Amino acid sequence: MAGEKKKQQPFWLGGAAASMAATCTHPLDQTKYRMQVMHQPKNILRTLVAFASRDGIPSLWTGLTGSWLRQCSYSTARFGLYNYFAKEVKQRTGTTKLTAGWEVVCSGVAGGAAGLVGNPTEVVLVRMCADGAKNASERYNYGNSIRALYRIAKEEGLSTFSRGLTPNIVRSVIMSKFYTYSTAKDYLLSNPSLGLKDGIFLHFLASLLAGTVATTACAPADVLKSRVQSAPTINGVKPSLSKIFADSYKKEGISFLMRGWSPAWLRLAPNTVLMFVFMEQLQRLVGVSSNQPKPVQEKKASEAMKA
Repeated sequence: MAGEKKKQQPFWLGGAAASMAATCTHPLDQTKYRMQVMHQPKNILRTLVAFASRDGIPSLWTGLTGSWLRQCSYSTARFGLYNYFAKEVKQRTGTTKLTAGWEVVCSGVAGGAAGLVGNPTEVVLVRMCADGAKNASERYNYGNSIRALYRIAKEEGLSTFSRGLTPNIVRSVIMSKFYTYSTAKDYLLSNPSLGLKDGIFLHFLASLLAGTVATTACAPADVLKSRVQSAPTINGVKPSLSKIFADSYKKEGISFLMRGWSPAWLRLAPNTVLMFVFMEQLQRLVGVSSNQPKPVQEKKASEAMKA
């Protein structure tokens, strides 16, 4: 049994689990993008109620196909690349567990590469979700993610898919490096006064703690990314990151960089729990043992809530 070769987890499984979790938490994701592009500050509850009252409760899932497309590219690439890098490092170092330093390197490189791969789908997702926060004359009205890809390429050119690439990669790398799930878990376990044991409740607390740090650290890059990607091309001129930052700072002050923090943070807990559930069920479905070395399994599950 010890020498039995374990069946490798399919490359697509992480993206599939992330898509399923994203379906459940999409209203919070959509609200985050809308709050990020709105110039008049509103709290999360008022924003949700206002759009649900105006467009109906089902409208809170507008842009869901964009989220699926993003998860299938971005999250799949992140899971797959992280697993590949982690496996290579373990083989070359002759260890069974990554050190904290190697976890930072593997997750950071995987996150940055995934940000590069998934940027076109990020543009689609941001535009589809943010549409409802704009005046009717300014909306893109793509309908679905495939139609969005086609229209963006036809109307604005393929270069539009690289819009917001820099802040997106920065966000992805920061999220990976600051997402110190293992550190948070070890801290909670090492504190006897808390009386915590390794289990789903501990995983939840560790994800929440690490996710709070990550959400806060990534907020400025996330807001700038969303505003650049949702901005229209006017007379053939595409908005620059520096101009958008300068205009936003002048009109709203530096606090605009934290816009959308609350829905992004509130999304963390349910998304993490759902990821554990869906990942476990998908692993059983494809015949992959969920009884993997815990640091790797927990890392994969916790990575999925980043976005």
